[in-house]
Amino acid sequence: MSGLLALLDDVAALAKVAAASVDDVAAYAGKAGAKAAGAVIDDAAVTPKYVHGFEASRELPIIWRITKGSLRNKLVFLLPAALLLSAFAPWLIAPLLMLGGAYLCFEGAEKIAHGLRPGDAHGQASAAVPDDPAHLEEQKAAGAIKTDFILSAEIMTIALSEIPKSGVMTEAATLAIVAVGITAVVYGAVALIVKADDVGLHMAATGRLAATRALGRGLVRGMPGFMALLTTVGTAAMLWVGGSIIIHGLGVLGWHLPEEAIHHVAVAAGHALPQAVSAVEWTVTAALDGVLGLALGLVLLPVGTRIITPLLRLVTGGKTAAH
Repeated sequence: MSGLLALLDDVAALAKVAAASVDDVAAYAGKAGAKAAGAVIDDAAVTPKYVHGFEASRELPIIWRITKGSLRNKLVFLLPAALLLSAFAPWLIAPLLMLGGAYLCFEGAEKIAHGLRPGDAHGQASAAVPDDPAHLEEQKAAGAIKTDFILSAEIMTIALSEIPKSGVMTEAATLAIVAVGITAVVYGAVALIVKADDVGLHMAATGRLAATRALGRGLVRGMPGFMALLTTVGTAAMLWVGGSIIIHGLGVLGWHLPEEAIHHVAVAAGHALPQAVSAVEWTVTAALDGVLGLALGLVLLPVGTRIITPLLRLVTGGKTAAH
């Protein structure tokens, strides 16, 4: 009997350890996912254009195809690479994170530059479209998955940097949760966005109540504005996250001046409005991170457009997404 009680005690102790580990994994995953917000919002804002022009019946199958490709990118390729990096070259995490932050700054600045030159977007939209829908679908899905690989690499690197030093199983579980969770959120949101106008048209045409029909018409009319807002929020988030990554990385490498200067300005602003100190400090810090991210992105624009983008097109067979 005493042996059975001892065994039950051991099982209970193991269960407590397992429960604590699950709590740790969930906490790490939540923190890492929040930190990757810039790349996540950008992913959700960019992906709907890959199904533009297809029949409504093909939109969800294309999104599902891209979703599976995104999961493969994260779980099959990037997760093992992140674990190897953490185990054998942890000193590379900060430089790689800064490289990803610089890319986010470049992407944000490029979006702003394209927004100031609307003629470019019109020219791209009027490009010739292949006559074979199946071939076009293959091209679009493959291009989306390749672009997703870049964004997923940023997300997984950010997630890895947010996990405290722990065992390989905890790191693997955390990264897997981040990979699956973010993919589900992003492409679930993309599916809702893509089908919202169809739902609105259906409600407007078949709704029994006047309010239902009005809501349907509102959905149809509101989606273009919502997409524009999502793009704007995604751009701001990229600049904020990219700038904060660079500034934090500089501190890790020993140059603390930018981080300290932003902290002092944020604290001073918080003291000026004592009723909302935390909110003011966060807002000022995010705004200054974003401004520095934009400045860095503008500096990187010539390098990106003349060197990085041609190299990416060479690697991806000329199918990099124009954001």
